[in-house]
Parts: sequence; C-alpha cells; structure tokens
Amino acid sequence: MLLQKPTLYTDFYELTMAQGYFLSGRHEQPANFDYFFRSLPFDGGYVVFAGLSDLLETIENFTFHDDELDYLKEQGFKSGFLSYLKDFAFQGDIYSVKEGEVIFANEPVLRVEGNILETQILETLILNTLNFESLIATKSSRIKLAAGDKSVLDFGLRRSQGLGGLQASKASVIGGIGGSSNVLSGKLYDIDVSGTMAHSWVQSFEDELIAFRTYARHYPDASILLVDTYDTLRRGVPNAIKVAKELEEKGHKLIAIRLDSGDLAYLARQSRNMLDNAGLDYVKIAASNQLDEYVIKSLLDQDAPIDLFGVGTKLVTAYDDSALDGVYKLSSINGNPTLKISENIEKITLPDTKKLVRYLNEDGSFYCDGVLLEGEGDQDEVFHPRITHKSSRVSNLKSEELLSKVVDLGRVTITPPKPKQSAAYARERLAKLNQEHKRFDNPHVYKVGVSKKLRDLKNQLVQKG
Repeated sequence: MLLQKPTLYTDFYELTMAQGYFLSGRHEQPANFDYFFRSLPFDGGYVVFAGLSDLLETIENFTFHDDELDYLKEQGFKSGFLSYLKDFAFQGDIYSVKEGEVIFANEPVLRVEGNILETQILETLILNTLNFESLIATKSSRIKLAAGDKSVLDFGLRRSQGLGGLQASKASVIGGIGGSSNVLSGKLYDIDVSGTMAHSWVQSFEDELIAFRTYARHYPDASILLVDTYDTLRRGVPNAIKVAKELEEKGHKLIAIRLDSGDLAYLARQSRNMLDNAGLDYVKIAASNQLDEYVIKSLLDQDAPIDLFGVGTKLVTAYDDSALDGVYKLSSINGNPTLKISENIEKITLPDTKKLVRYLNEDGSFYCDGVLLEGEGDQDEVFHPRITHKSSRVSNLKSEELLSKVVDLGRVTITPPKPKQSAAYARERLAKLNQEHKRFDNPHVYKVGVSKKLRDLKNQLVQKG
C-alpha cells in the first residue's frame, strides 16, 4: 500500500465537516455520494477507469492512529470527536465499475453508501486516487492506440510529480503500455520493468565504442545501445554495428539501438538501412524524446521503422491536460434524494440512488449508456440529461449493468485486480468502442442518457429549489 497511514491524506474541510456532523448529532444519517467527471480529457472520446484497486486497499486500512489523533488535537478538534475517530473504520458499501472499464462524462461510475460522516470523509481520497490514475490510464491508452502493434514502455519516473510516479506507472500499464522503467512500481504492482542506458554511461568512457563494448560484455543478451551521444549516423550506429557483430561471434545478439534526439523518422530510416546492410535485420530500433500519441502517429504515418517507443514526460504528467475534473457529489441524505443546483446547467447533479446500464449493438459494440434509478427495469428510451427533445431508443437492445458491489459493510468483497488483469479488461472493452469515439480529431460524442423517471425527479427538485 502506498500510504501506510492514509487518514490525514485529506483536505481539512473533510474533517471539519465530519466533526460538525458529529457535534450536531447528524453523523449517523444515511447518505449516498456519486463519483463522476464532467468533461473528457485530451479532447478525446472516452476515459479508462483506473485507481480502484489502490482505493480499496487504502479504505481497508483507513484507521486513525494515536499520533494522528494527537495532531488533530493540536489543530483544535474536540475530544469527543477524537474519541469517535479512535474507533473509526468505514462500515458502508461501495459500488463501482470494473477497473479498466471504458467510461464517459456525467455518469456515476462509483457510489458510496453509509452514514454521512464516513461517506464524506472519504471524498478527497477517492478523488485524488481515481482522478489521477484514470487520467494517466487514458493517456496511456491513446498512446498505445497510436502505436498499434509496436511496443511502448513508460520511461517517465524522473519527470513525474514526486511519488505520483508510482501510480502513473501502474495506470500506464492499465491503459495498455507494456511495462515501465520504474522498479518500485514493478515490485509493488507486478508489472514488467526494463531499461537501456543513459548518455552519462557513454560519456563516462574515453571512447563510445569502449562504452558499448563494456555494456555488451556485462549484458550480452539484453543490450540496447544509445547511439546519439555524439553523432548518431557517423559514430553511434557504426559503433553499435561493430558491437553487434562481436556479440554474434560469441553466440549473442544485440537487442536494439535507441534514438533519443534529432529527426527520429529520418534517423530511424538511415539506421535501419545501415543495420540491414550489415546483416543485422533482427536488431530493433527504439525511440524516445518527448513522445506522445500525436508524435508517434506522425512517425508511423511517415513509415518510420521504429519498433519500440519509450514515452516519458507527456505520459506520466498527462502533459496536455493536467487533471481529470472528477467530482464527488451527495445524491441522497436520510433517505431523501438531493442534488446540487448551479447557474451552470451542466453542473446540476443527478439525484438519488442510481445504476449505470450499457446498451449494446447487435455485434456487441457499445451503443450508449443509461443512468437509471436503482429500482428501474427495462427502458424503451433514455433521454439527453439537458436537451429535452433528444433521446435514444434502447428497447430490444442487449444491456449490462456496470456497477457492482466491491465493499460490503466496510469489507472488500472482490480480489483487487492486478494491473495486467485490468489492462486485459480495458483492451477487451476498448475493442467494443467504435472507432469514431477513439479518433484524436473531433471524436464522436458517446451518448449518455437518463431514464424518464430520473429526469422528472431531477426537474422536480430543481423547481423545488
């Protein structure tokens, strides 16, 4: 678990509200909260849901220790409330979509049920975990989509935001990337780790050829040589060819060369010709240097003969869209449906306990999603949540419910999936999402509708104010 003591990893107002509920005698009132996001990142068409396994593990260990209670006492919290927290453990229920699920804006993908205090106090933890990991998993899936059958690795730890690099590497694998240079994430999450060399290795020797030979001597069956330290085509690649031939004489093979600067398409083509002319067609070409889905797509559109991409900064920092705008909103309190009303119509939330249903085309591909009240059955149509005249017919379509219970009375009821398992599920689900939703430029908007009963309930509550 990343956080051995997670309870203070929160915003101060979660605790002040929790104490307020306790002191006013309202802390046992039943409540429901929904987690969802309002807009899709990267101007894209979908999100890959990630972070559930980390969240569940943290919630299981969500208890207040004596040193934490002492700190809260110093911050002015009252003794009666601190006594309550001493024995605190989450005792509610959580429903969620599967990790790796393909999800869309304005649909509840995780629901927390319990008393108002315990459901409130988890807010920051839920948002921090799910927003970040889902964002990175989505970026990863876009990069892998651009790369196609080419291998992609995460090289981003040195550029990540502190310890967030651990979750970024894990989420990258869920999104589809094959492995990481991040050793600790490899150990914690059972993901494949690999790496090459840095320019400093080459610079530390008096000669590039000696640097390559020394590395190959130590790693005769796992050498990837970085060829751009001095002059890629006049020195780096020729020296790599010499070492590859020497390895062949000893019964070994050079794995690859790596390009990390310059015109990657041009250098890859020239390097490929040089390697092939030397009889080294088996030596692969890896490329790095500020790559993302757009650069990779451009390289492959130019038929650049690159076999492996190392993606760093723009993956683990979600460089072009720094945050997923996930929110955690109260949907019922003490058995009564509630919603947040806003001057911005798109920020008005959906009330009451809900389920999420996915409707499928005849070929099994995704048609649309419907947000329904928990007790509702089959629907003839689902309605646009804001534009009254828009709806989608769903009668006679196959459907599947996406929310299932993952925590029952505080006890985790599933075996949290490993990243590779979630990656396999994400790959399966993305295959069912039509191409128009996956394109990078102006992706088609996936339909998310609400049932008539839910729409009417929302309108009644808005009018009631």
